[in-house]
Amino acid sequence: MIFNQIKTILLLTTLATIFMLLGWMFDGQSGLIIAFIFSLLTNFFAYFYSDKIVLKMYGAQPLDINQYPQIYSMVKELTFKMNIPMPKLWLIPTNMANAFATGRNPEHASVAVTSGIINILDEHELKGVLAHELSHVKNRDILITTIAATIASAIGFLANMLSRVAFWKSVSNSRSNKDQSNPITLLITAILMPIAATMIQLSISRSREYLADESGANASLDPLALASALEKLQLNVKHSAIQPNELNSSTASLFIINPFKGRSLLNLFSTHPPMKKRIERLRQIHKKLYNR
Repeated sequence: MIFNQIKTILLLTTLATIFMLLGWMFDGQSGLIIAFIFSLLTNFFAYFYSDKIVLKMYGAQPLDINQYPQIYSMVKELTFKMNIPMPKLWLIPTNMANAFATGRNPEHASVAVTSGIINILDEHELKGVLAHELSHVKNRDILITTIAATIASAIGFLANMLSRVAFWKSVSNSRSNKDQSNPITLLITAILMPIAATMIQLSISRSREYLADESGANASLDPLALASALEKLQLNVKHSAIQPNELNSSTASLFIINPFKGRSLLNLFSTHPPMKKRIERLRQIHKKLYNR
């Protein structure tokens, strides 16, 4: 828990530093002060509202208890076993089969599932997925991953803006024959910023997925059901009609499996461990639990 709190502080400090660097590049000391104030406001919203931002980003709606009573029953059973509060449950209306947990702590947690995952998984497999997501809540890593996704989104927006500024400064300088600023520096910064954001997510995502797989398998007492669910989800991603531009790549680390797997250059910097290894580890957990 303390380690996750330290990581959260480091992430928020990283965001503030990036904003202040950009402010200094744009307008020296004045830009630095404005960026500092802006970063304080951004960090406030990232800490308290990052979960709401992500849920709204995907058009999540409260999961209807009358329509999906079995999901509420499974979550209630699992939260009792894990000794954590009942989270808010959300439905994302998309055929993409996936799920994620978000929130700043177990008392303010949310678990979102897509229509696609409900349609393709059986009850045991879905319970395994829910156990995985609730493990993120119990392990208290939902805040850090949600903030990381929010930071990555902000950095992506800034990088896009910076590349446009670099272009117009280049045009302006060529017309006025003045070298008021270096657009090449701005452009290089715009290219490196998203890479830095991805590396931040890589540093925190892979190990937590293994841990959530193990914790979820132990809570559901059915590691093979979660392994089967992961296989189905991976297959769904490969053959899904959902296009990468319909998703926000900065939030990929939140989902139980990478929604871009096998479809883009993002695989070079995958925020998830290899699926084959995750499934092998779950099968090993099954052998340990049942000695077979």
